[in-house]
Amino acid sequence: MSRRPIALSPDLLRLQNEGYDIEIRDGFLLVRDVPYVDSTGSLQRGILISRLELSGDVTMKPKDHVAYWTGAHPCHSDGRKITSIQNGSAPQDFGNGLKADFTFSAKADYRDYHHKMTTYIARITGEATKIDADATARTYPPVPADGEASVFQYEDTATSRAGIGAVNARIGGQRLGIIGLGGTGAYILDLVTKTAAAEIRIIDGDVFSQHNAFRAPGAAFLEELASRPRKVFYLAARYGHMHKGIVAHDVFIDDANVALVDGLDFVFLCLDQGPVKRAIVERLVANGTPFIDVGMGVVLNDGQLGGIVRLTMSTPETRDQAAPHISFADDDGGANEYATNIQIAELNALNACLAVLRWKQYFGVYRDGRNSFYLGLSIGTGEIVQEAAG
Repeated sequence: MSRRPIALSPDLLRLQNEGYDIEIRDGFLLVRDVPYVDSTGSLQRGILISRLELSGDVTMKPKDHVAYWTGAHPCHSDGRKITSIQNGSAPQDFGNGLKADFTFSAKADYRDYHHKMTTYIARITGEATKIDADATARTYPPVPADGEASVFQYEDTATSRAGIGAVNARIGGQRLGIIGLGGTGAYILDLVTKTAAAEIRIIDGDVFSQHNAFRAPGAAFLEELASRPRKVFYLAARYGHMHKGIVAHDVFIDDANVALVDGLDFVFLCLDQGPVKRAIVERLVANGTPFIDVGMGVVLNDGQLGGIVRLTMSTPETRDQAAPHISFADDDGGANEYATNIQIAELNALNACLAVLRWKQYFGVYRDGRNSFYLGLSIGTGEIVQEAAG
């Protein structure tokens, strides 16, 4: 079953986004799991069916008012048959396993299929709610993605519900790189798997250890930690439940394999080994690849943590301005409690959110009035310092 007509037809997409369990089969629209009352006064669920008028893959205005029903005849809450929609037609077999027990007739000038199907559902389910106030056809079933055409395992109904598909499409199809899957890198992965990036290339040669579990999104099972999983494979499997395009490289970048960053549209640098980072940055600059370098400097002073969360975005337009802000010292240099694995997941998550926000700004998803290449957030004061391209 292709879901393309649903994606392209506002009335069908509205039905899906409102939580109805819909399907298109052989020119018919099905709404499954519609609650109704049978002749014994018991609550049951049936399938409402309508012929579907399409122009290509887009719905047209319904030409007829007739609908079909699979299940017992819907009744009032006291078991009396709902005669206002009754039709004398015999059961029908439409082929391919699709059968209708009854034909309904509720004459109206239906604007579209959302109007038609919800009108019938209201008449049928209204009686069911007298028995069970929570009875509803809006069951919000999981919607699988449309075959190989989607990067997701299931449909991105959040984007369609919000009506921002055209905006999010500006980053769709990109090939992203995340180098370093510690706390911040793991949170960046969590966020970008919710986008339609064609590829998310993750690179890290470390083990996912117990301390990683305390500064990464989600919660690992004790048994998983005991098996000492490779970090990229653990995270690729976890987020592969949602996104198909995760490519894992269980290596540390060095001069011999720095070409792993080639062919990417954008890169997030989430590591603090200076010499390694320098080789990567030089390669990205040579390739003309925009990237964001994230990091934080956290110090313990008088029993409290302070410091900064920072990001630097280097693009072909801002290379010279961004370069002084990229640190190549191991562990950001100096006294830095981050290197001792103090659990600061909220700072990792904040750093990741700022980086993903800035990436989306660069490609026009979010409004950008500053065009900043550096951002630093003071933990102690909450102040944000930005430097913008002139």
